[in-house]
Amino acid sequence: MNAMLGAFEVAALAAGKAILAVRAAGAHISYKADCSPVTEADAQAEAIILGALSRLYPDIPVVAEEAVAAGSMPETGERAFFLVDPLDGTKEFIAGHDDFTVNIALIEAGVPTAGFIYAPALGVAYGGAEGQAYKLVVADDFTVKERSSIKAGPQRNPPVALASRSHRTPETDAFLSQTGPCDVQSIGSSLKFCLLAEGKADIYPRFGRTMQWDTAAGDAILRAAGGLTTDIDGLPLRYGTTTSTGDDVFANPDFIAVGATPKVL
Repeated sequence: MNAMLGAFEVAALAAGKAILAVRAAGAHISYKADCSPVTEADAQAEAIILGALSRLYPDIPVVAEEAVAAGSMPETGERAFFLVDPLDGTKEFIAGHDDFTVNIALIEAGVPTAGFIYAPALGVAYGGAEGQAYKLVVADDFTVKERSSIKAGPQRNPPVALASRSHRTPETDAFLSQTGPCDVQSIGSSLKFCLLAEGKADIYPRFGRTMQWDTAAGDAILRAAGGLTTDIDGLPLRYGTTTSTGDDVFANPDFIAVGATPKVL
């Protein structure tokens, strides 16, 4: 698993470098069939990641956001497979925010067992597998200059809650109001999972459409750090094809991600 995380790291850093180059030059925006925006940064990053994974792991299918949007959806069945979001938070990227990420995850028997997330504009990355999670500080030349272990911390009272900047819904606000007083921070992309994993936040409720490639890498890192993502019935979030049709076969239910158990008062 360490070797695979190393491969994820190399691919994600290369993809992040391409994304920042597009950002510096000025991205051209188009729209997919679902009206979500896409840029050449998405396409270039995905091509880099898919190329790396196919060379190293030719027998493991890859479900990648832009490939699925183009109609390429490999059969996964009961096999292990990769989930890739080459540019999570495209709206943040277009708006000039820094909280967009590159996401790569391994799914085994419906469980995200390894994940890597790189936030190129922030110079940080996160990885996790087999009960070990870590954070990287990435230099301007895309080399790693610092590695440190991370762990989800006990929930504060009041908790620090995270909400999507671009996709916050009335249902999310209703949930947060029911939890009682809390410090709510708006963050884009899969970074919300990373903040839970390193103990900087406590809960991330998500009511509204998300796809499995949006969450798998962050969920894997969070689980490795001692946290968990569950559906609204309290069951761990599962990954793989559902009974829906089209790209909705990889849609998530509403979910709640938490860092660790509350403190006992």
